[in-house]
Amino acid sequence: MSNTFPHSRRSKLGYNVEQVEDFLEEARAAYTADRGPQSVVSAANIRQTAFAMQKGGYSTSHVDAALERLEDAFASRERDRAFAETGDAAWYAQARGDAQAILDRLARDSGKRFARVGPFTNGYHPADVDAFATRLVNYFQHGKPMSVEQVRTIVFRSKKRGYNEQQVDLLLDSVINVMLAVR
Repeated sequence: MSNTFPHSRRSKLGYNVEQVEDFLEEARAAYTADRGPQSVVSAANIRQTAFAMQKGGYSTSHVDAALERLEDAFASRERDRAFAETGDAAWYAQARGDAQAILDRLARDSGKRFARVGPFTNGYHPADVDAFATRLVNYFQHGKPMSVEQVRTIVFRSKKRGYNEQQVDLLLDSVINVMLAVR
């Protein structure tokens, strides 16, 4: 039995141990590889990685924390490589462009920032998303403090005819990308 992370109790669900170990091995190989063809492991796809659940699997909180650190490490390395290849001015110009696209979306009227789901479907509660959108605008335009962790862990209530969750999640991914790019 592998012990890279603590296990959940035998009766509780945790992440599939084999999948986590396989992913970590792939990430380790990608991170230590010399410069070469782009790896299949990147900061963005670390954020989107999901594992099956199994009773007695790895503790989800421990694995999630490790994935966040791994994402940060890959983002830093990707930034360093981009600086070497295109220069920091090009990198920051891209980050500014991405931030402007985020702000353009968030400039829409409250309640209309994202598409709504159907009348019998739950989506993110628009009031929650709009309140967080205001915080994001304050971060980008006024330098108000906000951490990557706050964006990663934000939770919105559910509501019928709420905002489309995929659209909101894509925007949050873009926010994280920009925040990691300018660290």
